Amino acid sequence: MRRMKVLPAGVLLLTSITALPEIEKVGRVCGSGICPAWWPKLDPISGWHHEDEASFANNANVQVPDGFTFSNAQTVIYARALYKPRNPETTSLAVLIGDDRADFLKENPSVEISKLSPLKTKDGQALETYTFFPKATGAWEEVSYGEDGDFYLIFTISSRSRVGFVGSLPVYERYIAQYKK
Repeated sequence: MRRMKVLPAGVLLLTSITALPEIEKVGRVCGSGICPAWWPKLDPISGWHHEDEASFANNANVQVPDGFTFSNAQTVIYARALYKPRNPETTSLAVLIGDDRADFLKENPSVEISKLSPLKTKDGQALETYTFFPKATGAWEEVSYGEDGDFYLIFTISSRSRVGFVGSLPVYERYIAQYKK
């Protein structure tokens, strides 16, 4: 009889754990106590590593090539999770994308913005994807946008050169392909 009660509880626990979104919620001691941070969980990819300090400083899951840091890498990949209740002015994914495009153009009016085919996550979510390429100088970036419950997702690859961008694009696509709600 006792065994029958334990089994359903274990199944419920396992079900609830597997139903959790792949958003990492972490905290760190800071000047005002504990500062929370959250970002999409990304499993390691060979040749790349998570940068803890840069992740907390940028409130994103920052990935850089092995042997480099966020500040000296030619190319970085990062993933952000914006908590919707903390961003009430962002009323939809379309508003988020529009605001982001406007910010890019404000920073560099000559940036070329192109919409690409969506990139798909592990669970099949199609992320709206755009490139932001400089006409002269600036970062070569691709940004993919989606949603996961109470979070907006923003995945970004940013490179100081076209060669670095193109060479790291397969890694970026692998990070997105492994993400699931």
